[in-house]
Amino acid sequence: MSGGKISPRQKMIGMMYLVLTALLALNISKEIINAFIVIEKGLANTNSNSEAKNEFIFKAFAKAKQNDEKKAKPLWEKANAAKKLSEDMITYLHGLRGEMIAALEGIDKKVADTMDLMRIQKPDDYDVSTHFMIGEDPSNVTGKAKELKAKLNKYQQDLIALLPKDAVVDLTMLNTKEAYSQDAEKNVSWEWYNFYHLPIVASAAQLKRIENDVRNAEGSVVNELFNQISASDFKFDKLQARVIAPSSYILAGEEYKAEVFVAASSSTQNPTVIIGCDWDSVAKKAVGPNMDSTTVKVDGGIGTYAVKTGSEGLQKWGGVIKVKKPDGTFESYPFKSEYMVARPAAAVSPDKMNVFYIGVDNPISVSAAGVAPENLVVNISGASMSGSRGKYIVRPNAGVTESNVSVGGRFGDKTTSMGSFKFRVKRVPDPVCYVGSIKGDGIMPKAEVANIRGIFAKMENFDFDLKFDVVSWVFSMNVNGVFVEEKASGPGVTGNISRLLASAKGGTKVLIEQVNVKGPDGTTRKIPGCQIKVR
Repeated sequence: MSGGKISPRQKMIGMMYLVLTALLALNISKEIINAFIVIEKGLANTNSNSEAKNEFIFKAFAKAKQNDEKKAKPLWEKANAAKKLSEDMITYLHGLRGEMIAALEGIDKKVADTMDLMRIQKPDDYDVSTHFMIGEDPSNVTGKAKELKAKLNKYQQDLIALLPKDAVVDLTMLNTKEAYSQDAEKNVSWEWYNFYHLPIVASAAQLKRIENDVRNAEGSVVNELFNQISASDFKFDKLQARVIAPSSYILAGEEYKAEVFVAASSSTQNPTVIIGCDWDSVAKKAVGPNMDSTTVKVDGGIGTYAVKTGSEGLQKWGGVIKVKKPDGTFESYPFKSEYMVARPAAAVSPDKMNVFYIGVDNPISVSAAGVAPENLVVNISGASMSGSRGKYIVRPNAGVTESNVSVGGRFGDKTTSMGSFKFRVKRVPDPVCYVGSIKGDGIMPKAEVANIRGIFAKMENFDFDLKFDVVSWVFSMNVNGVFVEEKASGPGVTGNISRLLASAKGGTKVLIEQVNVKGPDGTTRKIPGCQIKVR
């Protein structure tokens, strides 16, 4: 009647289960970590594109100032002030990233400033990044995120001060207001929402995203200042080819789109865009075996390049834009660009364990690289599922041993498969029988034995908060050399059992056996009881 001892074989099985659980968690973690690394690199490319777009506006500004310095110079100086504010902000963001990585890796900050996330030894560490950005107490932020928020608010105010009073510029990307957290189920501070409990690679990606917001804010302000100058007041004497794509990170099988246009192009005269060629600067003509002038559709002076993506990796493309001059001849402008194609990837993370348990709510988190939470398409077999936006509750069907979660991403009117994940389905483990504070075998004082009012079943070392109800049990005790047995329904003692307990003498053994309990799945199971020696 010991009930609490575990055989060596059971110990070995338990250890193997823990190892398997750790391995499964590690595999999921690697997918998520790699996704954040890819996202940070994609944001870096996007930042470069944004910086190039801003530089183009500054070149136009310089030409405007050259043609009409009296009118353009005040606006030009404000545009440069906006650029200086942005450069200072980005330098600060780079410094934060370097300090955070240096704190984790134990290296010099100068080395950490330019360190690739792929080289970080502990990319999934969230303690250092959370302490660095948030501090010791999430409810009272004292880390660098508090300072960052203050600087972003000041940066936004300084940009607005550069604009005319009637200017309408969208700077909502710099918003630092509270946001609703799915995990906390309430509004949380901007610092908590963006940096709490994130692995260091995710925090680095967040800083890169904020850098992108700064570049976009700079572009919005500089463009508004530039629009204050009439385009008819000056002439362009130089044209440059430009390629702008919404994203440089594309899922395999999806469509890559980019706008190809000539700066200061005419909306009444379309250029010709030739793809798949190089420019011979000596002969001054496009050359190449695969020249194509039909792929890029041009309308209003802007060409749109669309091609079905296939193989993974870096894809390079380019060509020549031919623009007709007033004298009827053509001027050609070569261009080159590139984009990254990645295999579709998704992650399904169980919030409790790496199995689904029958009869209980199993919360899971679902994410997919490049897919917004609202565009996830999640289906499950062998179970029912509720929830949305990456947070779901799974309830497996009775009798199944395996459940499959499939994840898709919705891109426009098309859904792309991002992967599927198999989970084992198990019955909830047995609870443990308790009499007072005793489980299994134990010694209890006579006075305490006399006051026993019932038994109960308790889950141990299990992440779910579950309740098992005692249905029935059998009580037995040696009374004057004769074993007396009583049956009980429910957890409480009967009148006969209570009288027997009150008469128990020192050294008497009280047995609780044949304990039947009812679990949350509605089934009844028998569990080991208890043996109490009266002291």
